This record gives sequence, C-alpha cells and structure tokens, in this order.
Amino acid sequence: MRSWHYLLDTNILSNLIRYPRGKIAQIIRQRGQDLICTNIIVASELRFGAQQKNSPLLLQRINELLDNIAVLSLSPETGIDHHYAQIRIYLEQQGTPIGPNDLLIAAHARSQNLILVTDNSKEFSRVPELTIENWLIP
Repeated sequence: MRSWHYLLDTNILSNLIRYPRGKIAQIIRQRGQDLICTNIIVASELRFGAQQKNSPLLLQRINELLDNIAVLSLSPETGIDHHYAQIRIYLEQQGTPIGPNDLLIAAHARSQNLILVTDNSKEFSRVPELTIENWLIP
C-alpha cells in the first residue's frame, strides 16, 4: 500500500494545469511525486470545468494530469462516512457549513491523515483536526 502525504484540491490542480512549470510543480518535485494524490471528487470537479467550458484542450491537459497522479476513490473502509458526519454536525452547530464537495474532500483527507493542499483556506480552516497547506502563498 502506498503512503501519500498530500491530497491536492481542485484549485491547486487547476493552477498546476495553467502553469505546468509553476510554483505547484516545483513544490511537487521538491516534496516528491510519490507523496502526492488527489481524489475522485477533485477529478470530477476538474472534468466538469473542462466540459462546461467545452474545451478539448483543457480536457486533454486534465486527462494527462490525472494519468500521472494517484486518484483515490471513496470507500467505507477509509472511515470517510464517520468523518463526514462528525464534520458536518460540527460545522452546522457552529453555523459555518461548507459546500458539499468541500465537505467530502475534507472528510477524505482527514480520514486518511492527509494534508489537504488548497487555496481555499478560509473554508477548510473551519474543519477541526484537518491539516491544510496553501502552496500558492509565498
């Protein structure tokens, strides 16, 4: 079984697609490609964006990226459902819910003890016991 450390969010992978030799690519090279993954929710969001823009070139770039990064599925064995419930109840009690896809991404990262790499710190920072990093901030 592989041991990933970082789950990359949609906005981070979008930046990598836009700037394939940019900051995100440099950090991936420094930290190690084998420590990087994403999940099926993020992959779905990327594909939705490309199809919505009706851009074959963008879809090709997304396909190339997803062929070269581990895309984790959601399965009950990960305990994601328990984390999802805990996070959602907590955020609703606080009056600070987050979007449904972000909730699933956060629950997945937390259930696997992965660092979530995102440019959406405002939303994800409200999730307890979730470690986040923003590789786009200097």
